[in-house]
Amino acid sequence: MSGIKKLVGQTLWYGVPTIAYRFLGYLMNMALPFFIEMPEETADLVQVYAMIPFLNAVYAYGLETSYFKFSQTHDKTKLYSTLSISLIISTFFFSIILWLCRGSITSVAHLNEHPEYVLWMIGILAIDNLNTLPFAKLRQENRPKMYAFARVAAIFTNIGVVIFFLGIVPSILKKNPESFLSHFYFPQLGIGYYLVGNIIENIVTLIILQKVIRQIKLKFSFKLWKEVMKYSAPLIIVGLGGMVNDVLSRLIYRHVVDLPIQQANHEAGIFANIFRLALLTTIMIQAFRMAAEPFFFNQSKNENAQLTYARVMKFFVIVCCFMFLFIGLFLDVFKWIFLTFSNKHWVEGFGAIPILALGNIFLGIYYNLSIWYKLTNKNTYGAMITIVGALITIVLNILLIPKLHYYGAAIATFSCYFFMMVSSYKLGQKHYPVPYAVKKLSAYVFLAVLLYLSHLGLTQLVKDNLSFSITTGLILLAIFIRFIGKVEAKEFSNLPVVGRFYKK
Repeated sequence: MSGIKKLVGQTLWYGVPTIAYRFLGYLMNMALPFFIEMPEETADLVQVYAMIPFLNAVYAYGLETSYFKFSQTHDKTKLYSTLSISLIISTFFFSIILWLCRGSITSVAHLNEHPEYVLWMIGILAIDNLNTLPFAKLRQENRPKMYAFARVAAIFTNIGVVIFFLGIVPSILKKNPESFLSHFYFPQLGIGYYLVGNIIENIVTLIILQKVIRQIKLKFSFKLWKEVMKYSAPLIIVGLGGMVNDVLSRLIYRHVVDLPIQQANHEAGIFANIFRLALLTTIMIQAFRMAAEPFFFNQSKNENAQLTYARVMKFFVIVCCFMFLFIGLFLDVFKWIFLTFSNKHWVEGFGAIPILALGNIFLGIYYNLSIWYKLTNKNTYGAMITIVGALITIVLNILLIPKLHYYGAAIATFSCYFFMMVSSYKLGQKHYPVPYAVKKLSAYVFLAVLLYLSHLGLTQLVKDNLSFSITTGLILLAIFIRFIGKVEAKEFSNLPVVGRFYKK
């Protein structure tokens, strides 16, 4: 259990700033409906932010995971310098290629009204990827304070830029058009200031991490680099396939839905908002991954590593179920917020959110399961799983979006992640058996879904009653907490903080 306590501590250290970073980022993105009245106005921005994660996988080409893996067996200074030099050169190379292809990207992505978005996207990608290995180094060396400061300072900078240019400056210029701020404000950019804020955020991060960056030595080991590339090559496919699964629905939505362009843009903007709300389930997943990846590699040397992984999975699934219920049981609250402070169009398709949220839980479980191929150097299996998952995503999106719209995209995401989770578990048990409590964890997920469906049924009987919806949601959430508390009392009693509420 000491390993679990250590992971909990690391998850808190890395999780709190990551949760703050992600949550504030999600809040800023979810604020789009309050800055912009009609969803179709956000379609171009949605397109750019759908391309960024996909291209990020190319820019990073698995070096972060490779750094954690090889830092266990190789000289860390040589490894950090070699991989950093590789990343700097490749970032410059990839950015030049994108710049040369900017016209084609603008045309294919239907960004003709905002061609500047492509240039800003290239800047975001280039600067962000220069921060990849410095952040990995901080995590590997257990330096959470520096990590936390860089993350939180950066997102506050981004939020400040967006609020300043989209909220404060227009209000000031409306009252005083001659203000000096008119020289720095360009109203034609509109929500493009989201991208500007993102660039400034990445620059601030780069400045904060300069001490870590200056530790790069001008020494490049070609032998070590070849060894790392052999390990990371399948991870490139994993990363690309993972991004296909993650962003494809938003990337192609307005291109495959059988609607006039304005209505297609309208639905693309709404679906992006739905997706952002579903991603609330992944805040904890992202925080957990920050601590878990280096932790899993470090634990692999221990005799009882598999038992530790099984316990980690159990706690992880429980937390994910709580996140799912938080969204599912209180969806009416989110709907009320949008109806009260924004346009009614933004609540279209809210019924698809729980499907996406559950799919994201499967993705989180897959992240946990994927440690088997990373530890056993069988990354090719991970690539194969991701490729098949990507094919499922592509086919189902093309088939279902024209017919089911938001629900079609949500079902495609759900199906892909479910397949990846199951296939990774089956293969993992053959090559690196871990005694996961499959029946118990499946029961927890099933119970969470059952409680959500019960709440859905009850609120259908008593429609348009927010108080009733919240009350029943709290009762059903309490039932889940009580059930988990009784079943896992022994495990919880050994945890820090939580343990004091349970008697051994």
